[in-house]
Amino acid sequence: MEVQLEPDIEKKLNDLAAQSGRGVTQLLQDALAGYLDEQAQTQDMLDSRYDDLKSGRVKPIDGEEAFSRLKAKTEAQRHRAD
Repeated sequence: MEVQLEPDIEKKLNDLAAQSGRGVTQLLQDALAGYLDEQAQTQDMLDSRYDDLKSGRVKPIDGEEAFSRLKAKTEAQRHRAD
């Protein structure tokens, strides 16, 4: 497999390889493996949340209500800090 990198990304990768003493291929494999694991976890979480909503275990809230709750929580935290 060949991967075309932007020149600035390639330079950063080569610099990191030189600093770390690890090969470029190893760095890319580690980075890609981490990225793919994170994507799989995110997809699993989204699937689970969708299933919760679909089954009725979790009830959706209106966006305005969610914003109001967040705003009230933030204000309460600010007043506790004073």
